[in-house]
Amino acid sequence: MASSQLLLSLAAAVPAALLSGVLTWAIRPQLIRIALAKPNARSSHRIPTPQGAGIAVIAATLIAAVTVIAFAGAAEIKIPVAVFGATLFIAAVGFADDVNSIPVAPRLLLQGLAVAVVILAAPESLRIVPACPLWLERGLLFLAGLWFVNLVNFMDGLDLMTVAEIVPVTGALVLLGWLAELPTSMTVAAAALFGAVLGFAPFNRPVAKIFLGDVGSLPIGLLVGWCLLQLAWHQHFAAALLLPLYYLADATVTLFRRMARREPFWAAHRTHFYQRATDNGFSASRVVSEVFALNILLAALAIGSAMTSSTAAAILLFIVGGIATALLMHRFSRRQASSG
Repeated sequence: MASSQLLLSLAAAVPAALLSGVLTWAIRPQLIRIALAKPNARSSHRIPTPQGAGIAVIAATLIAAVTVIAFAGAAEIKIPVAVFGATLFIAAVGFADDVNSIPVAPRLLLQGLAVAVVILAAPESLRIVPACPLWLERGLLFLAGLWFVNLVNFMDGLDLMTVAEIVPVTGALVLLGWLAELPTSMTVAAAALFGAVLGFAPFNRPVAKIFLGDVGSLPIGLLVGWCLLQLAWHQHFAAALLLPLYYLADATVTLFRRMARREPFWAAHRTHFYQRATDNGFSASRVVSEVFALNILLAALAIGSAMTSSTAAAILLFIVGGIATALLMHRFSRRQASSG
C-alpha cells in the first residue's frame, strides 16, 4: 500500500509542479491588466504586483489529482467530487474578490457555503469525538473550517510565506499518507498541492513577480483543511493541530488582540506577528526562512505524534511544538538591535 501511494504521489506532484509553473508564467501578463495589487499602508510590497497566480496553482492541483485518482485503477480510490467542487467554487469567489472587492458579509456567506459542502459530504461514521452529538461536532468543524480558510488568506501577506507554510504541511501529509494508511485520495491531493506550490515558488520569491491572491489562498486553505480533518478523523488529532500550528497561533492570537482592543478585526491590517517582524527589522527572507524552519520541526513532531500509540507522548510532542511556536512569535514581536 505504501509503495503504491508513493508512486501515485510522485505521479501527482511532478506534473502539478510543471503545470503550475507554466500556467503561472502564461497568465501573468493578463493578470497585470485585470488584477494588479497596488501598495497601500497595510501591504508588504512596494511596487504594483499582479495577483491571481492561485488560478495556476489550483488548476494544476486539481488536474493532477483528478487525473492520477481517475487512472489509478483501484475501485476504492474515489475522486472527492464535493471537495474538489467546493475548491473550484471558493477559488471563483476569491478571484472575484481579487478583481473587484466583495463586501465582508456576502464573502463570508459564500466561503461558508464551500466549507459546509465539504463537511456535509463526509460520512456520518467519521467522528473525532464519538461521544459528542454529531450536529454539534459538525457545527464546530464548520466554524473551524471557515476560520482556517480565512486565516490562510490572512497569513498570505509576505513573499514566499504561503510556500514556507504549505510545502512542509503538504509534504508531511504525504508522508503520513504513506505511513499511517490515510485515504489515498487525500494523499494524492496533498502531493498535487505540494507540487503546484513548488511550481509557483520561483515567481513569488522576493521581490515577488506575482501573488497567489484570494483565488489561491482560499482554496488552498480549504484543501489543506480537508486534509487535516482527515487526520483528525483518523484519530491523529495532535498531528492535525501541529502541522498548521504557526498559522493557527499567529492568526488566532492576532484576532483576539484586535478584538480586545476593539479594533475592526475584519479589516486589513499589519499586526500579524510575521508582519510585525518586518516592521521590527527582520528581512522578508529571514522571516520566511524562520517560519519554514519552524514548520519543518512541526512536521517532524506531527509525524512522530501520528506514529506513537501513547497519548502522553503525543501531548508532549504537541507541547514542544507549542513552545517552539511561541518562542518564534516572541522573537518576531521584538525589535532587532541595530547593527550600526
